[in-house]
Amino acid sequence: MKKKGILTASLVVLCSLGSAFGAVALYSHMQNDSAAQPTQLSEEVANAAQIFNQPARATNTMYQPGSVPDNFVKAAAAAIDGVVHIRSEKVVQTRQPRFFDPFEFFFGRPSMPQGQPGEQPKAIGIGSGVIISTDGYIITNNHVIADTDKLYVTTNDNEEYEATVIGSDPMTDIALIKINATGLRPIPFGDSEALQVGEWVLAIGNPFNLSSTVTAGIVSAKGRSTAADGDLKIASFIQTDAAVNSGNSGGALVNTRGELVGINTMIYSQTGSYAGYSFAVPVSIAGKVVADIKQYGTVQRAVLGVVGTNVTSATREEFELKVNEGAVVVEFADASAAKQAGLKEGDVITAVNGVTIRSMAQVQEQIAKHAPGDKVRLDVNRKGKEMSFTVELKNQEGTTAVVEKISANSIGAAFVPLSDEDKAHYGINYGVRVAGVSDGKFRDAGIRKGFIILAINNVRVATSGQVEQIIDEVIKNSPDKVLFIKGMRDNGEIVYTAVDLR
Repeated sequence: MKKKGILTASLVVLCSLGSAFGAVALYSHMQNDSAAQPTQLSEEVANAAQIFNQPARATNTMYQPGSVPDNFVKAAAAAIDGVVHIRSEKVVQTRQPRFFDPFEFFFGRPSMPQGQPGEQPKAIGIGSGVIISTDGYIITNNHVIADTDKLYVTTNDNEEYEATVIGSDPMTDIALIKINATGLRPIPFGDSEALQVGEWVLAIGNPFNLSSTVTAGIVSAKGRSTAADGDLKIASFIQTDAAVNSGNSGGALVNTRGELVGINTMIYSQTGSYAGYSFAVPVSIAGKVVADIKQYGTVQRAVLGVVGTNVTSATREEFELKVNEGAVVVEFADASAAKQAGLKEGDVITAVNGVTIRSMAQVQEQIAKHAPGDKVRLDVNRKGKEMSFTVELKNQEGTTAVVEKISANSIGAAFVPLSDEDKAHYGINYGVRVAGVSDGKFRDAGIRKGFIILAINNVRVATSGQVEQIIDEVIKNSPDKVLFIKGMRDNGEIVYTAVDLR
């Protein structure tokens, strides 16, 4: 009996060991399948990679079949040279104090924040960027480069360059800049669509001005919208728990093959420092944005023409819905492509081109990958009935034509401030005169040379710089792209004019 007991115990141990080794082998096989084989890029991301002439993507040579990566050394080494440090500088306008300061009397005047005594102080900002071409194109966040006078880029080998802004898109918080350099090591675009919740990713950037910092985490969620989206009109983020802090903005989120799958953009925090959640713009969106900027000068943004929300208990009751997930069509925009295709209010979008939809943010992500004129298939649940629609996407103007870049310098008008004589003659103390017009938006609106602009969109103007600033702000951030101008003719008559910038 004793020998039989020993034999039985031995068999149990051997079976347990066999099961354990079998589980490890199965786990290794699964890991190799997912980590070793790069997925096929979507047509839109592949097109963006071609526009920037990116080198071939990572292949299974990084991880040989039969092995499992036990750290992220190779992935970090493959990507770290593709992340840069960005420093922005802006001159701060200050006014001399007009009052007696006892602290200045006893201790002297405080020194300027930057530069030599007497120089104008500068506001310094820091961030990160990702090299996406060998000849110096860099992708970063719009908020990293916005409202700056100069940009400086430092590569991982400590070479510094002054950068030029090629274009930006506040709606996705993505920008494209360029440095005059060759032979750089870009990070190839990966497949953000193939990312899975629980998959390992690396965040590479310059937190707190500490260059070339790598942190690791997992994908916590996809298609995430946040409570802090602000001006972002397209917010479908990759959420991770990789540590991201101030200075990481614009840096790379890469997979275990060292491929770019996202641009780190924001954190969720009540203190301003990392608190466990970080968010990245998927490369499926970011790649198309910068490709459009390089090709056309502005983003060719496709719109579905719907206002929607997530399926909740309230919307289920209001619209008598028969599903628990999806994006509910609440109303339609003017000239809606979706409405033209046959969708109705109360329809629940459950899939876009076969991709399952659980939220309105995911609808935005799928549509943002496309250009006007593309056709997408929408799977819809209409009060329990499954239906499919093919929708030809339009641009914000309701057409499929290429949208040209418009700026304050291309609207066909020049401006000069009013002279003191003009102000006295018309009895006003502000305003800008139209010095001349050519073919462009202002002439189309009936504005001619000599017209006095008093206010644009209810903001008084007194300099040409103020006019250009308002126009740029409307072009970048207003969905309507319209200037409402209060002005004055030569005879003193006050008139109101709308200038359509589309």
